[in-house]
Amino acid sequence: MSRRASSRQEAAALIDAAGTGEADWIAADLEEVLPQVRAPHGPVLVVAAHPDDEVLGFGGTIATLLAAGVAVHTVCLTAGEASHGTGDPGAMARLAERRRAELTSALRALGPLPDAMHAHLPDTGLDRHEETARTVIAEALTRTGATLCVAPWEEDLHSDHEAAGRAARRAGSDSGVTVWTYPIWMWHWARPGDQRVPWHRAGVLPVTGEALDRKKTALAHFTSQLQPRGPQQAPVLPPGELVHHTRAFETVIR
Repeated sequence: MSRRASSRQEAAALIDAAGTGEADWIAADLEEVLPQVRAPHGPVLVVAAHPDDEVLGFGGTIATLLAAGVAVHTVCLTAGEASHGTGDPGAMARLAERRRAELTSALRALGPLPDAMHAHLPDTGLDRHEETARTVIAEALTRTGATLCVAPWEEDLHSDHEAAGRAARRAGSDSGVTVWTYPIWMWHWARPGDQRVPWHRAGVLPVTGEALDRKKTALAHFTSQLQPRGPQQAPVLPPGELVHHTRAFETVIR
């Protein structure tokens, strides 16, 4: 096994273990250490693997851009129907409907944002449909005239996030559009200074005031992810995870 593969396995195992506490990230002072970046004037296309990714990783910046009159569009590749398990197709269909409705409400909370474009690809199976995802993103880039595409980080150690990130990178390359990615699970399994993270390519965007308030309000709409999944089952996003995504800045990897 290569050193890289071994490192990824070790990090993936940490997703199911206790993660890095927010106090450690606060001590790292990333807002001061990493360079501040500015989004282009737009339009901007934000890609999500599941409903809530775009708000967790980039919702504050979306709100900031909307307040400045920048056009923002979103694409959600799956409905997140497998977040509570895959044993009951009926339950998965109901969860998919619920999560799409949560996303609609959350996006409205961020500002005057069009409804998300939905690709209807399978949750937890996005890596098997990466070429379709690439086509969906490329078509959305053309349709919206986006000058920036933002997507989940392709090394996030969630297969759907990684497939979405790879598809966006390829679509951006095909279209000549700049692509940034945002980490989600990295804040759980990585630590400050972690060599598995390309910090030299990272930058931060400030999220303060009304934009941060709007992001927090938007996140509260994802009740399916914030509430326990069942008896003795923790939420997908317990408070210790959610706090990583309610900072006064957001991080992207360019």
